[in-house]
Amino acid sequence: MSALISHTPIWVFVVFFILLFLGFIQSKVRVVAVKTVFILPVAMIMFSFFGVYAVFGLSFLALSLWAMGLVTTLVIGLKLDYPKLVSFDAQCNKLTIPGSWVPLVFMMAIFFTKYFVGFAVARELPIVNEDLFMVLLSLLYGAFSGVFLSRSFVMYKTSKAAL
Repeated sequence: MSALISHTPIWVFVVFFILLFLGFIQSKVRVVAVKTVFILPVAMIMFSFFGVYAVFGLSFLALSLWAMGLVTTLVIGLKLDYPKLVSFDAQCNKLTIPGSWVPLVFMMAIFFTKYFVGFAVARELPIVNEDLFMVLLSLLYGAFSGVFLSRSFVMYKTSKAAL
């Protein structure tokens, strides 16, 4: 285990601690401008998209599965209307978002999935060449992204409904 950690580039630890910090911030009630609710989802979408691209390139199948995972969890998230209890102050044009550990869980899920994949690719593990690996990884990355995107659309919808 120590060999694994000692061969991990420093920037990976930087990303890990940045995600921990962002997740911690999300766990507290916060007031944010409406226009900022899509920043984190866009970053997580890019992070997961490039996770698929880095391993499988511009494979139509891999990118289609990624998109399918994203759309599926986006639709489910919109149906669940999560997060609940988001409120909008029209005078300030700001949303009050209740704290939740859910974003941290999904940030860590993306991070550790990407870390595992990086390890598997670097060690040239045979699993990387398996079709099922590509299918599951692409769907998983897309699903993680859809969760973040659905949360942002629900918050945005709250601001529009209040007007």
